[in-house]
Amino acid sequence: MDAGGLDANGIARSLGGNPQTGPFYIEGAMPGDAIAITFSRIRLNRDSAQSGRWLVPNDVTPLYFKSATIDTNLTPESRLDRQAGYAVLAKPTPALRDYRVPLAPSLGGVGVAPRGGEAISTQSLGAFGGNMDYNQLREGVTVYLPVFVPGALVFLGDGHAAQGDGELNGDALETSMDVEFLVRLIPNGAPLTAAEPGPRFENADWLMASGIGNSLTLALQKATTALVRWVKREYALTDTEAALVLGTRVRYDIAEVADDQMHVVAKIEKTALANRKRQ
Repeated sequence: MDAGGLDANGIARSLGGNPQTGPFYIEGAMPGDAIAITFSRIRLNRDSAQSGRWLVPNDVTPLYFKSATIDTNLTPESRLDRQAGYAVLAKPTPALRDYRVPLAPSLGGVGVAPRGGEAISTQSLGAFGGNMDYNQLREGVTVYLPVFVPGALVFLGDGHAAQGDGELNGDALETSMDVEFLVRLIPNGAPLTAAEPGPRFENADWLMASGIGNSLTLALQKATTALVRWVKREYALTDTEAALVLGTRVRYDIAEVADDQMHVVAKIEKTALANRKRQ
């Protein structure tokens, strides 16, 4: 289902607000373990998507937000041309008549049950994953998450046909998806035990570590710390060696700024240490 609770045929199946599919119980997963979720398929299954009409207050100055006006004549619905690979506004204004968005399907939400029996909104994010809205959570990526309860209880949802960094207007191109994934159990939490528990991502080219906090500064610090600890562990580097590598090759993505927590991803290309055997 999409973020509004509509299925592939546009039929309402749930209330809106990022309804999730799950939970999936992972046999043998216990607190202290970790899981690796590899997504082999994240594909669009309908030809429309919805977005937001304005930039949320977190993204702009109070003066701009106060003075901004909403064009109620511009519908936020888009048509998805899956064959050609782009989206266009369903009813564009003259200024946006030729505006096209390349399709890049991703999932906004992937998570496990949080620690302590907490009941957390599907619009929130944290060490458990959740509404991370990272636009690189695409087909072929592996997501590492800590396990806090027996069975982990995996949920996923919030399909995005495309999304700019940060999800500035509170919505991406929200739509439904066909998803296939494989879960691998990692006993004792490796590679997450070497760092503060939290989401990690990996694809063919990058190692990516999340930092989630109530400010961009804190999120960046957490992301950097998680990545340097991961690189040290995976490649058996000293603090100084890891600092030299990250200082010259690290990249940052601002994944989410529209919700209650900021999400920054620190990442490094695997080619940076291609001559070093991974542990």
